[in-house]
Amino acid sequence: MTISQLILLSFIQGVTEFLPISSSGHLIILPKLAGFEDQGLVMDVAVHLGTLLAVIIYFWRDIYRLLFSAVNVFLNTNSQSRFNSDFLLLIKLLISSLPVIFMGLIFSKYFIINFRTLEIIGWTTLIFGVLLFFSDKLNMTILRINHISFSGAIFIGLMQAVALIPGTSRSGITMTAARFLGVERQDAARFSMLLAIPAILGAASLKSYEVYISGKNFMMIEAVILVVLSFVFALFAITFLMAWLRRANFTPFVIYRVVLGSLLIFIAYKAPEFNFWSYLGIY
Repeated sequence: MTISQLILLSFIQGVTEFLPISSSGHLIILPKLAGFEDQGLVMDVAVHLGTLLAVIIYFWRDIYRLLFSAVNVFLNTNSQSRFNSDFLLLIKLLISSLPVIFMGLIFSKYFIINFRTLEIIGWTTLIFGVLLFFSDKLNMTILRINHISFSGAIFIGLMQAVALIPGTSRSGITMTAARFLGVERQDAARFSMLLAIPAILGAASLKSYEVYISGKNFMMIEAVILVVLSFVFALFAITFLMAWLRRANFTPFVIYRVVLGSLLIFIAYKAPEFNFWSYLGIY
């Protein structure tokens, strides 16, 4: 891959992983519309590791409290103080992670083979963008992250499993589900991003195993560049989103999704051989 392709790939993964606009959809449509070769499993693992590091660094205080609460459960003999709000939040995050892990292990190959098309990505981008709009506009922002119930965690987890379909957006659909439950915007994003840690770790582990059994060689320097760049872009995206949601709503992301989804649907049905770079006269 050229340096420009490495930068573009890491930018797309780093920025779109945590914004509610679908990283998987963008990573699929990039080679389709730009005429690039598919980045391959190794590059997928690299960009996932970069984004994983970014969310861990940004939320390290939350992660520390969650892990400390788990240790406290086993060391503290006072039953009244063992199960505090941090430990309960950790359990809810684990519960929410189970559906996507289960579905991913069973159906990942099916989704990869049958759902990586412009038509599906276009429709999912559009439909779930509209759902995000309604969840953000029709529900009161009265609940904090610790107010999410166990049934609510299951609901968010089931919705996250739907994000196996490209274009849905894992972060987008989990924020949508949390907003439908009445969770305020920042806490909906916080829960979604903490939920990203096991999801990204699981996806990276699965892809790493596939790389291992394939026995393919790869350029280590390219992988390192992607890890570093995707980390930087992802950290910027997380910081931007959390700051944005302190004073604004999800509408700009909804508009982007509606425009992009409509464009992809048009290309899929009316201009299937469309090449973005050729259109611009670059290639």
